[in-house]
Parts: sequence; C-alpha cells; structure tokens
Amino acid sequence: MNKRESKKERRRKNNLFQWLVPVILFAVIIVVIGGVIVYNSQATKVKVVEPQTISHPNAKDTGAGDPNAKVKVFVFEDFQCPNCGVYSMQLEPIIMQNYVATGKVYYQFVPFSFIGPESVAAAEASYCANEQGKFWEYHDYIFANQNGENQGAFNNPTLVAFAEKMGLNMASFNDCLSTNKYSQKVKDDKAFAVQSGATGSPYFLVNSKLVGQNELIPAIESELTGK
Repeated sequence: MNKRESKKERRRKNNLFQWLVPVILFAVIIVVIGGVIVYNSQATKVKVVEPQTISHPNAKDTGAGDPNAKVKVFVFEDFQCPNCGVYSMQLEPIIMQNYVATGKVYYQFVPFSFIGPESVAAAEASYCANEQGKFWEYHDYIFANQNGENQGAFNNPTLVAFAEKMGLNMASFNDCLSTNKYSQKVKDDKAFAVQSGATGSPYFLVNSKLVGQNELIPAIESELTGK
C-alpha cells in the first residue's frame, strides 16, 4: 500500500469512527432510558388488592388512640405472618372500635420482622409511608396483599406499587426505600419485641403483660377493671 492509499485508508477509518461514536452513544442512552422506564413501570404492572377500609382513631405515626389511655397495647406483628394478616383484618377493627375509639386503649404497632428479608423490606417501606402520614393505610395494604412467605409478595416493585396506589409522593418514598433509611429502626423494633418476650406473632404487650391473640381482649378488660 503506497503513501496515498495509506492516507486514504486512515481517513476512511476516521470517518467511520466519527460516525460510530454518536451511534453507540445513542444506543447506550436508549438502553439506559429503556431500563428506567421498565423499572418504573414494574410497579404499575403489579396486581394490588385493595384493603378493606379500617378506621384507626386518632392515628399518629404507628400509634392510634389516646396516648394517656389507661391501657397501652404494643402489637408485635411480622408483615409476612399469615395469622397477623387474619388478625389485622378481623379482630383489629373490633379492638379499634370498642377500645381505641372510646379512649380506653392506646394502641401501637411494632413490626417484629423475623420471618425473612421481605418482612424487613415491608417494615422499612411502612416507615417510609409514615413519613407522609400514611403508616396505617400502608399497613393495611401490606396485610391485604400477603401471598406466602419470602415468595416475592413484598419485593421492591410491589412495595412501590402500594405507595403509588395510595398516591404518595413517589420521589420521596423511593429515595427513602432505596437507601434503607429505616434499617436500624426495624432492627431496634425486633430487639424490643424479643426483649418483651415475643417468640412469634402476633403477640401483645398489654401494660407490660405479654399475651397472645386469644388473651388480648381478656387482658385489656382485666387492666380496665383492675381485676
């Protein structure tokens, strides 16, 4: 190859390189944007069960009722626990109506996340919802959408879908969830439940007395009457 042909070949390669660079950059941008769109659309494709409407009187943060009530109940539940799901949908509304709404009981939920990673993720997400004053609504969505333990029911797209369904500020919620902002809080909650004597869920600390679900109402009545 002579000097002229060599120069011509270099010019051809340079022109080809100049043409390929923007094409490659454009392709990369398309892939990145596509990934973001797919990620963000995952939540909208998740099938979400609407929970029944449950009243939580004087709700603030993870508590409900009058903080000065004669009886204080700490509720230890794992968001993946099937028995907790049944309790929250069936008995909890009765407790709310008969004891919390009447000012007799102050009721505070404590996530006891011992079943697995999805329990922890759901608990952290509930605290992210709490930042926007929506803890109890999010709590109800979680329990209404239980579907097996550590089977993907509470993966990230699903937890995001609950928030979207509730109309939360998604930028704030996603930032909170993705940074595991409440990781330590969830660990502390678990430690509190264990220190209180809980060995499973649901368990209830009624004025420092630990009881199971079947003993909850008798324990509340006993504390109210002083018997």
